[in-house]
Amino acid sequence: MRKDRVWAGLLGLERAVLESVEIDDNGQVVAAVRPHHRERDRCGVCGRRCPGFDLGEGRRRWRALDLGTTIAYLEADAPRVNCEEHGVVVCAVPWARHGSRFTLAFEQQVAWLAVNTSGSAVAELMRIAWRSVGAICERVAAEAGRDADLLAGLRRIGIDEISHRKGHRYLTVVVDHDTGRLVWAAPGRDKATVEAFFDALGEKRTKRLKLVSCDMAGWIEAVLAKRCPKAKRCVDPFHVVQLATDALDKVRREVWNEARRTGQADAARELKGARFCLWKNPENLTAHQQSKLAGLERLNRPLFRAYLLLCRCLHNSSYADLRVMPTSALKPALQAEIALMMSA
Repeated sequence: MRKDRVWAGLLGLERAVLESVEIDDNGQVVAAVRPHHRERDRCGVCGRRCPGFDLGEGRRRWRALDLGTTIAYLEADAPRVNCEEHGVVVCAVPWARHGSRFTLAFEQQVAWLAVNTSGSAVAELMRIAWRSVGAICERVAAEAGRDADLLAGLRRIGIDEISHRKGHRYLTVVVDHDTGRLVWAAPGRDKATVEAFFDALGEKRTKRLKLVSCDMAGWIEAVLAKRCPKAKRCVDPFHVVQLATDALDKVRREVWNEARRTGQADAARELKGARFCLWKNPENLTAHQQSKLAGLERLNRPLFRAYLLLCRCLHNSSYADLRVMPTSALKPALQAEIALMMSA
């Protein structure tokens, strides 16, 4: 096998000619390359063959995948062409995306690592700037998005927001429950952001939605009622348990305040110290907390009944229907359950 084929394989070169390979003064591998004659004089944006314009700003370098512990670069001329659609642009090269300083193989590896680990870890491993990781991910995602319609075939979706930076900066994200994939995301957490998703989805595909899961945020509920009123709106088990926990704490405070008003100092002290054992899962209670909980059962039956409601939400399969109940009916259902247990 010829040496140039070995180097081309190591550097991931396709549709290109390897001219030479050298090691510069910094100990880095620099491979001089040029596009195959069929790949020359093409617009860097659309890829059409165009008339030449000038030689550009001279030779450029693109960072390639490291060869062991040695940094490697591809070096080539960067002439410009005059595209009828995009004007004067730098010629396309077969080893890199337009506007990138990295090879295709390098960017694919960075994008894969970014999905599976943190951006700072990727930057340190690949020896690039943290901001370069984000720019690479944007280019790879944009190219993948042109070839796939992530919003096709949606039937059951989930809408939520996540914090991605300090200072209360949020992203609204949409996932497909059938595939488990993220299909849409945009900055913000307000009605306009959710409206933007349904604008991208389109009216025809919106009507095909059967189920939408979300929390009970009003800015999501209002848009869902307007854009897809026939889709069943659901909350996840986390929010069901959160409602039950809030209801339990409300009962505890009411009972505690009543004990204070009636001069039951010992009972009020016991109730105030029982907060965390009431919130804990039964299987995680310490011996002391189990003893305190048993005392609460004797001391205050209404509070213990509210605790049993929380346990049912956590462990009883009879609450499976609450997990797929429309959010407008969830709060009344829990309140009715609490009233029933308190009156028993």
